[in-house]
Amino acid sequence: MDWDATAFIVLIIALSTGGWLINNWIRAKHGYDLEDEWGGKTARADRSAETEALKAENARLVERLDNHADRLKVLERIVTERGYSLSDEIEALRNDRSRNESSGVPIDTGRRENV
Repeated sequence: MDWDATAFIVLIIALSTGGWLINNWIRAKHGYDLEDEWGGKTARADRSAETEALKAENARLVERLDNHADRLKVLERIVTERGYSLSDEIEALRNDRSRNESSGVPIDTGRRENV
């Protein structure tokens, strides 16, 4: 083996190692997981606090969503009950009013007449 072939192999290994180091430096600078020499990922240690905070917030939001879903079910049940009908209630009030007027029951307007 002559010197030119050995130098070429060393140059390729040096360029590959340098590229790998630069790639990991850029990934670390921007907060991405680092690659090891076998292509696996190594997570950053300082992200665990952020991850735990996000998990806690996620659990709180899921619980809140469940509470809202329960409230929505109650509201749907109230609205769809057989006895709930706004138009029926309005008609019942109109009928009560017309019965009071026809029966001669005076409506108290707050005004007093001097007799």
